[in-house]
Amino acid sequence: MDRNVRWLAFGAVVRAAGLSLILPFVALFLRNVLGLAYVEIGVLVALLGVAPLVVYPFGGAIADRIGRRNLLLESLVLEAAGVLTTAASMHARLLTGVLLGGAAVSLAGALGGPAFSAYVADLASGSDRTLGFTWFRIGWNVGFTTGVLSGGVLIGVVGFASVGFAAGTVLVASTALLFGVLEPTPYDRDRAAGVARPVARPAGAPRPAGTWRILSADHLFLAFCTVFAVAELSVNQWGTTFLLYANTVLHLPYAYVGVGLALNGVLVVVAQAPTTRAALGHRHSSLMLLGFLLYVVGFLFFGAIALVPSLLLVGFLAAVFVLTMGENVLSIPWSTLPSNLAPAGEVGAYNGAFSGIVGAGQVLATTLGGFVLALGLSPPVTWAILMLPAVPALVVGYAWLQPRIPAAADAA
Repeated sequence: MDRNVRWLAFGAVVRAAGLSLILPFVALFLRNVLGLAYVEIGVLVALLGVAPLVVYPFGGAIADRIGRRNLLLESLVLEAAGVLTTAASMHARLLTGVLLGGAAVSLAGALGGPAFSAYVADLASGSDRTLGFTWFRIGWNVGFTTGVLSGGVLIGVVGFASVGFAAGTVLVASTALLFGVLEPTPYDRDRAAGVARPVARPAGAPRPAGTWRILSADHLFLAFCTVFAVAELSVNQWGTTFLLYANTVLHLPYAYVGVGLALNGVLVVVAQAPTTRAALGHRHSSLMLLGFLLYVVGFLFFGAIALVPSLLLVGFLAAVFVLTMGENVLSIPWSTLPSNLAPAGEVGAYNGAFSGIVGAGQVLATTLGGFVLALGLSPPVTWAILMLPAVPALVVGYAWLQPRIPAAADAA
């Protein structure tokens, strides 16, 4: 594996530890410290995701035009600044500042995400590309496990703001490390030398000029993004709604929520590489559908087990296990298939478009989750409603999308 990909994976350990110290608990701060209602939290989290939807495609295009490394590193600076702003605002109990800090982190992800995907894609292809994304994900979750476990314990002892400042310090250190060790990719060096890369067209498409026309002519890719976005209305309940429900409805303490999130991270570290090895030779589209299905099963199980108080603690961890296995499976097509479907010279733009379209589903998911929680329904009914969007995504993905994806692009 290329040394730069290894450095990215190592840097991800430190960076994820910093981010996960505080970010998974921001919704709980809004509820338990600032006293916001579920609907308000859902809408505010959704609003934080609106601006990145516009930025994602530009992030991909910028990564193609000015280079992967520079954009990736600049986004990390913005991310660290956003976390420090969030911490200062938590200390002052300023809702506006917390939202501004969160918006900065979201925008950093929108700018840096496509650049990261294109950076790895420049340095690896085929199964090596799949493995490269996998090792980054493993490194990320080593840090995530450390961060959420520490954050869940420390928040109850020293408070949200102090943990937030510690998180910002860790991010400054990880950003400095990557500034020092990451090299330009071959694409970056060609761009700096003025060497043009070829831009291919989707098979059978007219001869459009420019990135946006290439994307608009690629109906298969847009259908793939749409199926993923619809499924995210259910899948993305993991990020906010699941934790809110566990802590504020089922009254699981911060530390236990942290333990559940740490289990998520450990399972990625332990199981992601074997999952990826088992997936090699199979179809990315099949992995996508299996991932969707595991999320549905995990959430519905969580809704059912909540009716049995004596099994709640064990049931929470069991649900985390199933959801994490869904995450492990789904991460493979998520990280690799957009690059595989992209024409030469448009990898960054395609990853940006994928992130933007799927991000729309993620934004709507938090709003949906807030409204459903506010209804105060029984746990099985709550989670059955939240899982409904996954049904058409599974049906259309299996019956229409999968048969149309070219075998070469679909091979993991």
